Amino acid sequence: MKIREVASGLHFPEGPVALGDGSILVVEIATGFLTRITQSGRLQRLVHLGGGPNGAALGPNGAIYVCNNDGMEFSLSPDGHTLRPGPQPKDYSGGRL
Repeated sequence: MKIREVASGLHFPEGPVALGDGSILVVEIATGFLTRITQSGRLQRLVHLGGGPNGAALGPNGAIYVCNNDGMEFSLSPDGHTLRPGPQPKDYSGGRL
């Protein structure tokens, strides 16, 4: 199986949602953004959700629904190239949709 990178520069992406125009929506847990990836690989950070968005789905009404775990602390791996999730932040208030 051949793997093709479609975008780079994302910060702990999850919850991919394929859209009809060929783009993909993801949430970025480490930065709190809902981000669109165009077919050419360009990133469009659409909205800052805050917390720790960790899942997304397209609803029957066309709206995007996002699960949010309210975040976690992140640190870089010793090599400086990988984000590592850690404990809940001090201002943690609970998850939400």
